[in-house]
Amino acid sequence: MRGDVEIEPSLYAADFMRLGAQIESLLDAGCRIFHFDIGDGHFVPPVTIGPVVLRSIAPRIHERGGVLDCHLMVTDPAHHFAELAASGADAVTFHVEATADAAGVAAAARALGLAVGVAFNPETEPEAAAALAAEAGAEIVLCMSIHPGYSGQAFMPQALARIARLRQLVEVPIQVDGGVGEGNAAAARAAGAALLVAGSAVFGDPDPGAAYRRIAAACA
Repeated sequence: MRGDVEIEPSLYAADFMRLGAQIESLLDAGCRIFHFDIGDGHFVPPVTIGPVVLRSIAPRIHERGGVLDCHLMVTDPAHHFAELAASGADAVTFHVEATADAAGVAAAARALGLAVGVAFNPETEPEAAAALAAEAGAEIVLCMSIHPGYSGQAFMPQALARIARLRQLVEVPIQVDGGVGEGNAAAARAAGAALLVAGSAVFGDPDPGAAYRRIAAACA
């Protein structure tokens, strides 16, 4: 992170006919962290994007000083780490609900040079997530503000209290994902989130770079 807050465009919401141009627009706007959602059709209903897409975009993003933060909405996260690392991932975030061995999964990621985050769903209490994040030595904790799986869902207002509670429990940056946009980004930041994942709010705009700048300005 370069400051106290970063906006992470969620590439799952991109227009894949124009993916390269949209990424360039965001890089030009100052974006340096890109959120890459991976769903397996088991932990979440949809199968989303995967290593083939990652390999196609990672070189350009890295060339311009950016990083790829991969959010694994999958039942067996460690199974995917080697291919993701080889495809250009910089960080992986796995769900606490998907494993009984958070420390072991985190160690498998770090052995491949990947930074580690842990995520938790709306039904999981912040206290339980914080305990597992400590066990894993996580560098970020992701508080879901929607039920994971589908882009375009509305932000759950109760997520603000969950972020605030989590801020009391962990010292690492808190990420929030789901329904984040210009209208609620400042509230999420005020609650304690430092990494704001925005999908439809960025890519639903004809100019993703301009949308990125507006969300960033709303947090300023």
